[in-house]
Amino acid sequence: MDSQKTVISVNALAKYYKVPTRDAGLKAAAKSLFNRSYNTVKAVDGISFNIEAGEVVGFLGPNGAGKTTTLKMLSGLLHPSAGQPQVLGYSPSRRQADFLSQITLVMGNRSQMSWDLPALDSFELQRAIYGLQRAEFEKTRDEFIELLEIGELVKKPIRNLSLGERMKMEIVGALLHRPKILFLDEPTIGLDVTMQRRIREFIAEYNRRYGATVLLTSHYMADVEALCKRVIVIHNGRLLFDGGLSQLLQRFSAFKTISVTAQEGSDLGQYGDVVGNQDGRITLRVPKADASQVTARLLAEQRVDDLTVADTPIDDVIEKIFSQKSAEGDLP
Repeated sequence: MDSQKTVISVNALAKYYKVPTRDAGLKAAAKSLFNRSYNTVKAVDGISFNIEAGEVVGFLGPNGAGKTTTLKMLSGLLHPSAGQPQVLGYSPSRRQADFLSQITLVMGNRSQMSWDLPALDSFELQRAIYGLQRAEFEKTRDEFIELLEIGELVKKPIRNLSLGERMKMEIVGALLHRPKILFLDEPTIGLDVTMQRRIREFIAEYNRRYGATVLLTSHYMADVEALCKRVIVIHNGRLLFDGGLSQLLQRFSAFKTISVTAQEGSDLGQYGDVVGNQDGRITLRVPKADASQVTARLLAEQRVDDLTVADTPIDDVIEKIFSQKSAEGDLP
């Protein structure tokens, strides 16, 4: 492992669970008391990757793919069944103090803040836990408060804040010790578009200022497109793709979308598959190789008020990867 560059090293990482099973009914329940049967669930099944210092990497997959399980193993909350990972040169499962002081795990559906106290009091608790010097702590705290524009909110009890406001407090509290590694599990889940964008901007700024490494899971593709140049895709606990976001689009997107606002009543179905029609703006899906020709025909043959050409949305690409995996069992 290159200690100068690689900060997260994962080699054949796996996590298996034995889950008891039985048929329905009283007889089956009684039988299971003496002769219990189990299934082995492979939550994570031998994935490998390396992440270098300062990278912001998207960690993608459907529900149940193994994303959260992986993050918990990398942060030391779970012991792996196989393939001990290395984070900053440490074995996470040992939970050493020096290791824990350099990482953080933020889960969008979990709270570490005291419900009845203002965030400022919870921040003080974080200062005590990490043994932060008062002057440095206050400088960092005030910097984050300014960046997230929560100057008045930090004085209110957490229970009186909105979901988005609480998420801002969670992120500030999790980063007060200025960790080098951020494991972010759905940090914008359930938030409105404006709040999602504000959280993304803060994460990007933290990465820029402190050179932190970020491993981000999100079902909101806007998060991934805004923050990540590289993505790792897993499904059923196995690695499907590891590479640049642009490579993912090129490899799995065979189409482009053309959005057209044309004269009312125009028949555009002859130019491609109509996949959307909203407020007079028609969206066509055409093979990537034909996009230039179709665009030229539209402009020559129709009275076009506006036209845009774009790559297939990334969420559609990800869905295509998963559907191929389900249908074929492996990547094409």
